[in-house]
Amino acid sequence: MRAARTRTMNTLTCFRIFEVQDTKRSSMTKAIRFAARGRALLAVAGLSAACRPAPLSVTAAAADTGTYRRQDLAVANVGAPAYRIPALAVTTAGTLVAAYDARPAMADLPSHIGVVIRRSTDNGLTWLPQHVVREEPPPKGYGDPSFIVDRKTGRIFLFLAASQNRGFVNSATGNDEGDSNILQADYSYSDDDGLTWQHRRITAQIKDPAWGGLFATSGAGIQIVHGSYAGRLVQQYVVRYQGGNWAASAYSDDHGQTWHMGHLVGPGLDENKSVELSNGTLMLNSRATPYRKVAYSSDGGMNWTGLHDDTQLPDPNDNGSIIRFDSDAPPTSARARWLLFSNNESTSGRQRLVIKMSCDDGKTWPIRKIIEPGFAAYSTLARISDGTFGVLWESDEYNRITFSTFDERWLGSNCS
Repeated sequence: MRAARTRTMNTLTCFRIFEVQDTKRSSMTKAIRFAARGRALLAVAGLSAACRPAPLSVTAAAADTGTYRRQDLAVANVGAPAYRIPALAVTTAGTLVAAYDARPAMADLPSHIGVVIRRSTDNGLTWLPQHVVREEPPPKGYGDPSFIVDRKTGRIFLFLAASQNRGFVNSATGNDEGDSNILQADYSYSDDDGLTWQHRRITAQIKDPAWGGLFATSGAGIQIVHGSYAGRLVQQYVVRYQGGNWAASAYSDDHGQTWHMGHLVGPGLDENKSVELSNGTLMLNSRATPYRKVAYSSDGGMNWTGLHDDTQLPDPNDNGSIIRFDSDAPPTSARARWLLFSNNESTSGRQRLVIKMSCDDGKTWPIRKIIEPGFAAYSTLARISDGTFGVLWESDEYNRITFSTFDERWLGSNCS
């Protein structure tokens, strides 16, 4: 990891300057022109560089083989010294919401970290400037964002780790929500498509007092679509217990009014995701090395069994992503068995970001496309409302948060 750049972040509140109305742009050229004009206006207004949005950098490729686009949503030392830990969601209105840490340095919690978002209402072609979801004076810090969108109510949940004195590894046991030595479990929620946010703490509901640290796995949780647990919200957590890392699922059956925690699976796991398979089983997919670890749940995430290495998915111990290709596909259809997966296809370092596709509920992964052959780190996937896909990922030695979009044709899907 490259050493953090040293400029101090005094506050993140300058981001709120950019809460403006969206103007849809119909072409990439207009998007670039709009971004350039916005930066010029900010300069004329005398705003400091720390309060200017990250420059819009867009590359696009379209051919008979499909469409792929790439742009940077955040750049180190533009607005904050460092950005990390991407999360991505699509709201019930079709808005794309990208979240990530804005950090005073590269260090994890405990640190004076804030969580910021950017929104797009044109399927990721253009983005509104970033603004703060959660930030408070030091020593408080918030980080590791993860989204769930409740498709029935429209509420957006953004899960966060909240710290004062201690982080994940040395968090105190217990679940006192006022204890500054405990890494707390928080979430922010929005009922207006991500424009405004309120905050809630659920540590006492989901943390066993015997556990040490726990935090929501960054990226995205899920809402179960079919079967006995349809409508359940499921957010994966990493739990520190007896000197090891375990996985567990926090879940809600009442649209987030109350939360419960399932049983631990592990040890030897880390940041992990879950996905609903065609038969209603959940599959867990966890960061590990030399291969990703996989387990299954037939009770909506309460219990996990069959933990094993998936030797088709090499991993350098990094956070990845797994989603259904089409969450609306009927359970008995072929498309219901299609999955997408992103990670660093390497066992030696954070490099070679790939997208893989399974046609059979994750038993095999025959389809593979490279997003970035060089450095890449955390990534998170989402299906966009126009049927394309987005992946938000860390690039350029952690100096950029990059958003890429691609369509099924570019991916080369040949599932039958």
